[in-house]
Amino acid sequence: MPLRTYKATSPVRRFRQSAAFAEITKTTPERSLIERKLRTAGRNAQGRVTTRHRGGGEKRAYRIVDFKRDKDGIPATVRAIEYDPNRSARLALLVYRDGEKRYILAPLDLKVGDTVLSGPEAEARVGNCLPLEHIPTGTTIHGVELQPGRGAQLVRAAGGAAQLVAKEGEQAQIRLPSGGIRVVGVRCRATVGQLGNVDHENRKIGGAGHRRRMGWRPAVRGVVMSPRDHPHGGGEAKSPVGGMAQTPWGKPAMGLKTRKNPRTDRFVTRPPKKRKGK
Repeated sequence: MPLRTYKATSPVRRFRQSAAFAEITKTTPERSLIERKLRTAGRNAQGRVTTRHRGGGEKRAYRIVDFKRDKDGIPATVRAIEYDPNRSARLALLVYRDGEKRYILAPLDLKVGDTVLSGPEAEARVGNCLPLEHIPTGTTIHGVELQPGRGAQLVRAAGGAAQLVAKEGEQAQIRLPSGGIRVVGVRCRATVGQLGNVDHENRKIGGAGHRRRMGWRPAVRGVVMSPRDHPHGGGEAKSPVGGMAQTPWGKPAMGLKTRKNPRTDRFVTRPPKKRKGK
């Protein structure tokens, strides 16, 4: 899926790179699988801003994606590959033999006309969803469940791919895209293959107007503010004072470990950090 480049008719278009959408076969969503999506502009139920720099943007309809893949034993044909404005991955429209339609995350190399299947009896090939206990070790997977029947929660972004490293008893080890090893139950389901739209990470937005249409509002750097407005403000240097980047409220913003869940820490193994020069 190559990226599209533009003629340098303006400074904005000179460096912009966007998706070519060559894999998209259907431009209008399935009406029975969409619902209204409200925009909160980063505000909570009390009207206070809890997520800064959000607001505006184009209107979107939410596509109802089947993350559970619980329609077992019924083959489905890929009718179309569609764009989803709410996520980086593409969607595949499935039509089951009984006539029901569902959206799933489109894996790489899944084409229109292919047949996919869910359930323990499914073959371990691209697009099929089955429990980890029936997937061979070393297989590339995505859309991994954390609890049986809960639906896919891990590896759902464009180009994402995990690997089934080992299976032992009732547990399986999965190498995540971050390099960490996660332990999940062997009865949890996963979809075989790597997610499509792998060039998503190489795109270049290029201009502020495009960023606003995506729903992002401007962000002012802390180093250009005054000391009373931001911890990075004032002084002659532009580096954060104290050796660590901070938020406007003085909280560490970079380099601080954010994982604080003793209940699930035992299921995650971090890889050793590489030393400089190695």
